[in-house]
Amino acid sequence: MDFPFRIVGFDLDGTLVDTAGDLTAAVNHALALLDRAPLSEAEVRPMIGLGARHMLEQGLAATGGVSEGVVERLYPELLRYYGQHIAVRSRPFPGLIDALDRLDALGVRTAVATNKAEGLARQLLAEFGLADRMSAIVGGDTLGVRKPSPGPIHAMIEQSDGGRTAFVGDSIYDVMAAKAAGVPSILVGFGFLDRPAADFGADHVIDHYDELVPLLAGL
Repeated sequence: MDFPFRIVGFDLDGTLVDTAGDLTAAVNHALALLDRAPLSEAEVRPMIGLGARHMLEQGLAATGGVSEGVVERLYPELLRYYGQHIAVRSRPFPGLIDALDRLDALGVRTAVATNKAEGLARQLLAEFGLADRMSAIVGGDTLGVRKPSPGPIHAMIEQSDGGRTAFVGDSIYDVMAAKAAGVPSILVGFGFLDRPAADFGADHVIDHYDELVPLLAGL
């Protein structure tokens, strides 16, 4: 039987790679420049998903507020620090590489649509040997629109030469973007969830990457 999808798209942070440790360190580096107390990884996880600027704004709001001009001053510093420490604690989620190998063997193209800046996304994926495996890498600054807009998913599909697509993510923005793009949404229950998995409205939920290919094969 033919596999029902030609493309499987993925979000990056909290979906392909557990980046919370390195993102937390970058936020805390920025906060330390204001002599603010550091945040825990558990506090930062729900702030991830709309890009680094949003994460910084959330971190500032949680530690004393966002004064005028402070985001503009600290954002480049956060990006510089993160780019230099992008894969210190980050790791692909368990079972991911095996799932990608299985999809490759089935002739399925894998691709990324993330709200992370494209340059940082490519740098992070390259650290784990994943960049060259992707038929497309669309970042939050690639198009001028980001998820929950369907634009990044549409671009990812187009750059991957089209075909029936499913999208895997860990945030409400991933689910909304997939629905708007008209593709099945799969939520990873192990990602950076800011609410119970059942509350996202995703078409399907997986709790380990071992479940992904069998799920897709049955759709």
